[in-house]
Amino acid sequence: MNNKQKLELTWIGKDKRPKLEPRILLEDLEKSYHAKQRVTKNDLFDNRLIFGDNLLALKALEAEFTGKVKCVFIDPPYNTGSAFTHYDDGLEHSIWLSLMRDRLEIIRRLLSEDGSLWITIDDNECHYLKVLCDEIFGRRNFLSCSVWNHSVQSKGYRGKFSVHHNYILVYQKSSEFVLKDLPRQEEHNVNYSNPDNDPRGPWRAGDVRNSLVRPNLMYDIVTPSGKLIRHPPKGWRFSRETFEKELAEGKIKFSDDETRIIRKIYLADQEGRVPETIWFAKDVGTTREASAEVRAFVEGDFFDTPKPERLIKRVIELATNPGDLVLDSFAGSGTTGAVAHKMGRRWIMVELGEHCHTHIIPRLKKVIDGEDPGGITKAVGWQGGGGFRYFKLAPTLIVNDRWGNPIINPEYNAAMLAEALCKLEGFTYAPSEVFWWQHGHSSERDFIYVTTQNLSAERLQALSDEVGSERSLLVVCSAFRGVTAGEAALRWPNLTLKKIPKAVLARCEWGHDDYSLNVANLPMAKPDPVESSAAAEASRKTRSRKGSAASADQGSLFERNGGEDKQ
Repeated sequence: MNNKQKLELTWIGKDKRPKLEPRILLEDLEKSYHAKQRVTKNDLFDNRLIFGDNLLALKALEAEFTGKVKCVFIDPPYNTGSAFTHYDDGLEHSIWLSLMRDRLEIIRRLLSEDGSLWITIDDNECHYLKVLCDEIFGRRNFLSCSVWNHSVQSKGYRGKFSVHHNYILVYQKSSEFVLKDLPRQEEHNVNYSNPDNDPRGPWRAGDVRNSLVRPNLMYDIVTPSGKLIRHPPKGWRFSRETFEKELAEGKIKFSDDETRIIRKIYLADQEGRVPETIWFAKDVGTTREASAEVRAFVEGDFFDTPKPERLIKRVIELATNPGDLVLDSFAGSGTTGAVAHKMGRRWIMVELGEHCHTHIIPRLKKVIDGEDPGGITKAVGWQGGGGFRYFKLAPTLIVNDRWGNPIINPEYNAAMLAEALCKLEGFTYAPSEVFWWQHGHSSERDFIYVTTQNLSAERLQALSDEVGSERSLLVVCSAFRGVTAGEAALRWPNLTLKKIPKAVLARCEWGHDDYSLNVANLPMAKPDPVESSAAAEASRKTRSRKGSAASADQGSLFERNGGEDKQ
């Protein structure tokens, strides 16, 4: 194969990409919540809970948060097929991949260069998702496919495996990411001893063999009695200079028969422990434990596979520092935000389902008020504090009037319109208190002015004079009269004129509010004439457990039953 060729995952509809509208976010102060007083000087208040379609929400975050998110944890729908009994599997699988691709591409842009992505998934899509992430993040940035022992109780049907694991795919944005160590426990020190009374304390033997071929590390060693120790096939882990230095310091010693060397790894030098790729239930919890955590603050059982707080705690402690920003765009029952809050990290969560209001908000209020004793509360010494701001996605900017003509949405006031146009044109929305025509800026000398007025040539001349020759201004207006666009460019070189909505009509898919998986619109597959009675019974029992929130609306499973609510 040509080295320049690239292997890619293909699926039906891969070439189709949505033209997303960069919506603005509207805060609902009645749903935002903050502690009545500070608990510590490090309390965090500007966390964000966003209600709306998570693809549109991710797009809405791009302008402000590109390159600023340190850790993304997502728990997307596992695509188990239980919600697609009557639909063609190949098409359903392809839609799932497209939906994940669209979200992951924006997530990558939101991540900082030293950021990382953590995705929980099961066998149904794990291996396809791995290849998809390789395409988006690059294979060199793959870090781990860790196994989470999410269940310790045997279950299932005769002749089938009882599944006790899920996966956690981990990718870094770039090589700048630093994976942190886990805290050490006494049980991790059992292999350390001090048989030779080394003054540095307990030690264990470390591997002296190199994993890559390095010619400068391929040298033989002569022992004190004159024996020759040949180098390993790929060389030693250290240079000759390092070997001689550590030998003199007593950090390297020879075995009694002088047939091998021993390099000491000292317990005193081990501040933490390297994370492993198997995460046991006893360390990070199970879905049963997570269900109990959810039931502690809300009635009902709407989540089939919630994530325990201990699991999210491990992700956050491996990937972030206090004050870092954590994002979860499949919020589910809000575990990520609750854990990030208790651990002193800033957070953003996105959820479209009504459980945003029935589950997430009540949970976060208890966390903020210090009334959530469960999960990791005791482990991190959480006592309450901080807060969050609640946002919803603004409606679409462009709608059709009763004659079918595109117009600016009447729901937009002047401030909303200015902010929306700033986002569309790539400007930072920052209205000036001094200059009425400065609604935003892209640099120190480049500004934008948004108005629904019809501007005359006289008004444009006055505007040009006030802007001056040292600055430039994008003027977005309903219309201008008395001059053509070409004449305007010659008369006022410091102004650029655009008419709305005409200038933005082709930019986006206006009026598209839901990019979730709409199974109601999928074509029906041919029925399977030999469906077993056991499978039918399993399907019936699965549907009966979904709860009222899931059964009420199966039309948008990728969002409303996403995150921790697996179908």
